[in-house]
Amino acid sequence: MPLTLHAMQRSANCYKVRLALASLHQPFVLRDVDILRGDTRTPEFLTLNPQGQLPVLELDDGTVLVESNAILLYLGEGTALVPTDRAARARMLQWMFFEQNAHHPSIGTARFWLTLIPGGRELKRDLIDDWMERGEAALGRMQGQLSKTPFIAGETMTLADIALYANTHVANEADLDLAAFPAVQAWVKRVAALPGHVGMDWRP
Repeated sequence: MPLTLHAMQRSANCYKVRLALASLHQPFVLRDVDILRGDTRTPEFLTLNPQGQLPVLELDDGTVLVESNAILLYLGEGTALVPTDRAARARMLQWMFFEQNAHHPSIGTARFWLTLIPGGRELKRDLIDDWMERGEAALGRMQGQLSKTPFIAGETMTLADIALYANTHVANEADLDLAAFPAVQAWVKRVAALPGHVGMDWRP
């Protein structure tokens, strides 16, 4: 029985997992869940994830995994996306923690409210300047690293690139312009050109 992914198509956290699965040529079944319709608050979904959050990955033995970067690590273990060297692995995890602690809370949150939620720009107008400031700071940190290495954790693609690519490549939907970050722009193109890459609209 293949893996089952419960996900929302336009969610960047869900796209991370689809991108990893596609890159690894891992078959899976996709179950659409729409948070805007309240699908994550149903008793059935809350049985899968009591936090009411996406994505959720069900393994063939019934095990349920939540938290997008934890799912990425499960999928990537034993593949070229996870370094075997301890220091290199730690650098990958460092950037994955950065993605959840600094990058997603600014860029991902801004994109969610400004693009996905009807009327969200007006509802959250008092927070937009803070999102922009923190989002530009996050992209600036990536710019610094990607000016030195082709991928975010070093010389080769890792799970950290997948984690950060998801929101970065649609940063314009968060009112952020990547033109100010040329190394990040070049990295986005580099990741998109890799074998097995799929866009956010891709479905299995």
